[in-house]
Amino acid sequence: MEDFRELLDDCVHCGFCLPTCPTYQLWGEEMDSPRGRIHLMSQHEQGAPLSGPMIEHFDRCLGCMACVTACPSGVKYDRLIEVTRAKVEDERPRGRTDRLLREAIFAFFPYPKRLRLLRGPLRAYQASKINMSPLLNRISPTLAAMERLAPPRASHVRLPERVAARGERRAVVGMLTGCVQREFFPGVNAATARVLAMEGCDVVIPKGQGCCGALSLHSGRAAEARAFAKKTIETFADVDVVVVNAAGCGSAMKDYGDVLADEPEWAERAREFSAKTRDLTEYLAELGPRATRHPLEITVAYHDACHLAHAQGIRVQPRALLAGIPGLVIREIADPEICCGSAGVYNLLQPEAAGELGDRKAANVSATGADLLVAANPGCSLQIATALRRRGEEIAVAHTAEVLDASIRGIGKEQLSPRR
Repeated sequence: MEDFRELLDDCVHCGFCLPTCPTYQLWGEEMDSPRGRIHLMSQHEQGAPLSGPMIEHFDRCLGCMACVTACPSGVKYDRLIEVTRAKVEDERPRGRTDRLLREAIFAFFPYPKRLRLLRGPLRAYQASKINMSPLLNRISPTLAAMERLAPPRASHVRLPERVAARGERRAVVGMLTGCVQREFFPGVNAATARVLAMEGCDVVIPKGQGCCGALSLHSGRAAEARAFAKKTIETFADVDVVVVNAAGCGSAMKDYGDVLADEPEWAERAREFSAKTRDLTEYLAELGPRATRHPLEITVAYHDACHLAHAQGIRVQPRALLAGIPGLVIREIADPEICCGSAGVYNLLQPEAAGELGDRKAANVSATGADLLVAANPGCSLQIATALRRRGEEIAVAHTAEVLDASIRGIGKEQLSPRR
C-alpha cells in the first residue's frame, strides 16, 4: 500500500476540488472540502488527536470521489478517506447512540438473508400506509431516514446457478447479486442475467455468494471489509470475468488490490480479482451488441452514480448502450458531478445533508421532463425517488439493465413502472 504521508503530500491545495465537493457546496466551509479534510489528516499524522470536530468533518464526507475526478494533481482522496475512517473507528470510540445505530445498520445491510427477514414487516408497514416519520424523527433522524427510504415491495426472484447463453456462446461470466440489490431490487438482477445471456454469455451465479464489503470499506470497518473481500474472491475463483450491476459494489471490488495489499497470501489474488471485475455496462460495451434492440419510445434522464462515474470512470458506456435503443432519447441532468446524497449509508447517518443534496438532484431530474430516471445504483434510485416524492412528483426509475432487457425482449416501456 502507498505511504499515507506521501499520499497526503500529493495535495497542493489548489482548490480545483471545491466546485465539485457536495458538502463544500452546501456549507462553504473549508474543513468540509477535500483539501480541508486533507489538512486535518495531516494534522493528525503530525500528532494532533482525533477531536470531535475533526471526526465530524470526516463523517460529513460522502466519499463520492468527485474531487478525484477534478484533481489535476492525481490526489488519491479515495484511499485517504478510507484509511482515515478506519483510523477513526479504531482510535476514537463513538458515543452510545451513534454506535448502536451503526451496529444496527451493519448487522443487516451486508447480509442478504437478514435483509430478507425485513421484507414481511416492510410489506405490512407499507400496506398500512401509516406515517411514522414525525414520531421517528423525534426518536432519531436516522430511523426517520430509514422509514422514508424504505425500499419498494418486490417479489422474491430465485435465480438459477447458471443461465445459459442464447445462441452461440461468446463468454462465461460470474455475476454478483449483491445485498440490497438482491433482496429489494431482484428485478435488476434478473434483467442483468437475461441481458448477458441474450448477448451470448453463460452467466454463473454462485449460490453461496454474499456481501462484497463495499458498505464496510466505505465506512471505515476495515477488518470487516477484508473478510468480505476474501470470501468474494474465493466465491468467484473459477470465472475469468465478474460482472457487477451496482456502482458501489463494483468500485469496492476493483479496489481489492489495495484493500488486501498488506496481506501477502492474498495480495496477488486480490489484484487479479480486481482486474477481472467489470461493471455491467463496461462489459457489454467491451463485448459489443449482438441481440436486436426493439424500439422504446421513451425519454430518459441518466443519473451518473458517483461510484460509477468518479470511482470507476464509467460515463460513456451506459449512455452509448441507451443511445443504441431505437426511439429512446437521453436528457442530461444538470450538475451531474454532484452527489445525490445516497453514498452508501450516508443518507442514514447524515440525513439532513443527504436530504438537501437529494432535493437538489430531484429538482435537476424534474427539470429534464424525462419519463424515466435511469441509475446504476440501488441507493441512488431510492434517494432520488424519495426526494422527488417530497416535491409531490413521481417518476419511473429503472436500472440500465432493465431498459436494455425491455428493448431486447420487445416488451415495451410499460414494464418500466415506478418503484414505490
